[in-house]
Amino acid sequence: MKSTAPGLLSRRGPSVAHTHTQLPNNAMNSDSKEAAHQDHGPSTAVPEVANLGIVRPPLVYLATIVSGAVLEFAWPTAFIPRGFAAPVGSALVVLAVVLFFYSTAKFRAPGTPVPGNRPTTAIVRTGIYRFSRNPIYVAFSLLQLGIAAWVNSLWLIATLIVAIALMTIVVIPREERYLERKFGAEYLDYKARVRRWI
Repeated sequence: MKSTAPGLLSRRGPSVAHTHTQLPNNAMNSDSKEAAHQDHGPSTAVPEVANLGIVRPPLVYLATIVSGAVLEFAWPTAFIPRGFAAPVGSALVVLAVVLFFYSTAKFRAPGTPVPGNRPTTAIVRTGIYRFSRNPIYVAFSLLQLGIAAWVNSLWLIATLIVAIALMTIVVIPREERYLERKFGAEYLDYKARVRRWI
C-alpha cells in the first residue's frame, strides 16, 4: 500500500501539471481572438455601386444649368425668335418631366433603385428602355434644352453640350463597366441591342 502510493502520485503528477499548463494557453488564444475581433470591429465595406462622388447625373446637369444661367445673366444671348421661345421651351420641359417620371416608374417596377449611388438589382428592358438605355438622362438633357429655349439662352445650350460630354465620356461608361461586372452576359446582350441615348 505504502509502496504503490508514490508510484500513483508520480504517474498522475505530470498529467495534472500538463493539464494546468494548457489552460492558460487556451485562455490566451481565446483572449487574443476576442481582442482581434474587437480591434477590427464589424465590416464597414461599402457596396459597389454605379455612381459615387461628385460627377453624378443630377449634379452634372444642375451644375451646367446654374453655370449657363450665370453666364446668361452676365452676357445675355439669344438663339431663337422671341415669339417661339416660350412655346417651344415649355413643350420641351413638359416632355422632359413626363419622360422622367415614366422612366423612373419603369425602373422601380422590378424593385431596382433609381439613384446610381445605390446597388442596381435588375436590368430593365421594358417600356422606353427598349429604345434607350438611359432615358432618364435623355429627360435631363431635354429639361435643360427646354429651359434654354424658354429663357432664350445660348449659354444654356453651350453648357448642355458640356453636360452631355461629361455624361458620355465619364458617367455612362463608368455605369456600363459596373453593370458588365455585375450582370455579365445579360447586360452585354442588352447593350448590344439598345442604343445608349436614342
